Amino acid sequence: MRALLASTIGVACAAALSLPLALPAGAAAPSASRQPAGTAAGAGQPAGGTQSLPLTAPAGADRSAGAAARVLPPRTVRPYSMLGIVWDDAGEELHGRAQVRTRSTASGQWSGWRDLSAHHDDAPDPVPGERRRGGTAPLWVGASDGVQVRVVPERTADRAPAAFPAGLRIELVDPGGDPGVDTGVDTGDDAADGTAGNEDGAPGSEPGGGPRDRAGGLSAAERQSAAANAELAPIGATEIAPLGRTATEEAARRSAEPRAASRNIGPRPGIVIRRGWGANESWRERRFPYTKTVRTAFVHHSGTGNGYSCAQAPSVLRGIYRYHVHSMKWRDIGYNFAVDKCGTIYEGRAGGVARAVQGAHTLGFNHNSMGIAVLGTYEAARPSRQAVEAVAKLTAWKLGLFGRNPAGSGTRVSLGNTKYPKGTRVTLRVISGHRDGFYTDCPGARLYDRLGGIRGLAARLQGR
Repeated sequence: MRALLASTIGVACAAALSLPLALPAGAAAPSASRQPAGTAAGAGQPAGGTQSLPLTAPAGADRSAGAAARVLPPRTVRPYSMLGIVWDDAGEELHGRAQVRTRSTASGQWSGWRDLSAHHDDAPDPVPGERRRGGTAPLWVGASDGVQVRVVPERTADRAPAAFPAGLRIELVDPGGDPGVDTGVDTGDDAADGTAGNEDGAPGSEPGGGPRDRAGGLSAAERQSAAANAELAPIGATEIAPLGRTATEEAARRSAEPRAASRNIGPRPGIVIRRGWGANESWRERRFPYTKTVRTAFVHHSGTGNGYSCAQAPSVLRGIYRYHVHSMKWRDIGYNFAVDKCGTIYEGRAGGVARAVQGAHTLGFNHNSMGIAVLGTYEAARPSRQAVEAVAKLTAWKLGLFGRNPAGSGTRVSLGNTKYPKGTRVTLRVISGHRDGFYTDCPGARLYDRLGGIRGLAARLQGR
């Protein structure tokens, strides 16, 4: 997500332009593609991996009081498609402008400089198992094998450069191949050219998702995730089929899950569940975190850019999942749902799409809410009609299960963030943008402008 940077960044931006752009000899040519370690040739589903590379002060720079920029000179790396910058302490902010250049594996050409946006606005509340690192929003860059990074400090009130948080690193994420036959192989996080890597093997993880159930072909973790949706799809399915409104109302009445369902429930949309987009269930925490109800739907953009095709959306989602869990050290992917530019709806955080699963998307208001990320960046770009309609369909159904009017409002109590300190009572629309609950540009001006239409369509789908 695009967080608001301090107004003093202008000086730093100008300073950024003075950093050297020249490539070292031989850096422009793309390297020969190397198969990730541990992935068998012809495997149905390469597991991907993360390269974690430290950012350092340029040679000869003044390192006093955090004055120096942090850089990674142009270098050849193993292929990846998504990146982000992380640091050690989730309680610290990155007071600087972070930019990257990447080299396409297809053309061998370097991109221009692109900004990374701070990630504090898209965050879990500080509870066990979550928010162990700070980081930027991940950026989808497509298949790349080269990277260059610069982070230039902001200036403080006395014009001194701001200090950086400790442990600045660039995370280069390979989301792995398309969902298919699980090979039982996971490369884990490894690093290029002898640099340190992350711990992709989260506590309790086993390669390929864990030991297989011989009868059903699923690991215990996969079966647990599937069981959370068992009322809506058979174990082993990859998606939940859509239902008409009458069938949806009947299914809600039969449900064993207690909820304040009303007659105003929108038709259930089709949803690609976690098995359908290739989530490795061994990575997440085993326990599903639930809250009492769903009172607010927060709409986000993922901030990952718009340069993906609809066929690549599962890869984008796997990249976000890997980044949230292994780079940021969260318990699972932060969003409850994702929607791509073609209007496909995806299950995000595990625990059951019809249940009140606590996500990690709107700091201070993650309880009794759900987070929907429209994949892309919508500050200047217009969201597609299909994506807007999909958000309306999803909210009409899910909010209806909990008796909520998508066109209504309600009072919420913040658990604490920079916009609303802990205990603040806030009136929020039932369908809100992320910026309504936090100081942020998210979900982007062009998507935020569509929320009124989303509320109206969702209410009509509920028969209001």
